[in-house]
Amino acid sequence: MNVKRLACALAGTLLLGGCMLGPNYKQPEQDLPQGTSAENFSVFTNAKWWEVFQDPVLNSLEAEALAHNQDLQAAIARVDQARADVGVATADQMPSITAAAESGREGSQAGSAQTQSTVNVSASYELDLWGKYRRASEAARAQLLSSEAARDTVLLTLTADVAKNYFTLSMLDAQLAIAQRTLAARQENVRIYTSRYKNGYCTEVDLKRVEANMASVQAQEQQLRLKIAQTETALSVLVGRSPREIAENEVPRGKTLAEITLIPDVPEGLPSDLLARRPDVRSAEGQLIAANANIGVARASYFPSIPLTAAAGYASSALDGLFAGSSGVWNLGGQVLAPIFEGGKIRAQNEKAQARYRELLASYEKTVQGAFKEALDAIAANQINREIFDSYQQQTQAMQRSYELTKKQEDAGLIGVTDLLDVEENLLSAEMNLASARNDELAAVVNLSKALGGGWNVQEGFGPYEELVKEEQSQLQPQTPPAQ
Repeated sequence: MNVKRLACALAGTLLLGGCMLGPNYKQPEQDLPQGTSAENFSVFTNAKWWEVFQDPVLNSLEAEALAHNQDLQAAIARVDQARADVGVATADQMPSITAAAESGREGSQAGSAQTQSTVNVSASYELDLWGKYRRASEAARAQLLSSEAARDTVLLTLTADVAKNYFTLSMLDAQLAIAQRTLAARQENVRIYTSRYKNGYCTEVDLKRVEANMASVQAQEQQLRLKIAQTETALSVLVGRSPREIAENEVPRGKTLAEITLIPDVPEGLPSDLLARRPDVRSAEGQLIAANANIGVARASYFPSIPLTAAAGYASSALDGLFAGSSGVWNLGGQVLAPIFEGGKIRAQNEKAQARYRELLASYEKTVQGAFKEALDAIAANQINREIFDSYQQQTQAMQRSYELTKKQEDAGLIGVTDLLDVEENLLSAEMNLASARNDELAAVVNLSKALGGGWNVQEGFGPYEELVKEEQSQLQPQTPPAQ
């Protein structure tokens, strides 16, 4: 009879050993729009998405940023911390083995003294009957994947910022060239009208108008040089240069603004796997998976824990006889520890774990909303900015022709200088707007790539995140159909 009871007890323990308290993770249902095939976005399948612009200098700056940017280095360190936490959580499921040696004397006031020396190896192990440590390990793995996705978010933001600052620098260079060319023309106008004024062929009002116009362009040229200097230092910080390098080294230039390759149009729809591509969504869901697992950790606190201990070694009053066969000692033991009264602490911990899950669920859903908004805005901006550029290009061409005709009329004395200055001002504004529109086109491509999750490798997919979600989904208990 005792044998049967022991067998039943062991069988029950084994069954309980497979029990995991708390809900298995289920990916939240989302009301998502119908996605399009990923093949339509094949231009972004290169993990180094910035290479679509075919600018070797940009590629070099991106590589420099990935190697030296401090924000990225900090994000990588956070991943290493999360990976170490996984090791700690996994170790809690394994037995703990320690060795100890001790020797000393003890006595009383009567003067008697005794030497006692011990050497032993002890092992301890807590049965994970309720899945507490397995849930903790699950939470740590989810936190690791969340940290990896957060690192990818930093990486994506970094590479996008490098590209946009590089394009802004190219735009400012182009605008500076326009301003300098215009300034040279205005200086020539001042020279001509100064001569005319001295010879009585124009009024002082005309001369001062031309001088004021030149000074305005001169101030604009100076402002552009300041913006270029500020953009260069910002780009130097992004790529991780030291203070000395920021002060001494110039940012290299590659293709001009007009020479940078612009990718073909992309479809207006969204990729069907947008949520798997975006690292911010992956990070938010990793946090949600961890919070879900921590509900099981909290629930396990309601139930007893059973730590097992064992030790073996030697104990002797004579140090030279410590390892004699008769000095061997051992012990085995176990405990059952069950909470009786904790002043509501365990209930509060469970309520906190569930509230934390609800908080992160709301955060995840908001992140998904933001992801689709950003993607839709980027797709729209990519299309509309191209149309804006075409409009500014038509305007610039028309203004250039208008300037040529007006200049001829002014030289022939058919119109006054005021009409010419108005046309010159409009031409300058059109040329500046055209350069800005070109920069907006390039920035829209960068923002589109960022909104879609950056570049990805078709063969490798999206990393271990997908495997974790599949594993968690496979652990869901099958639903029992209702009785008919």
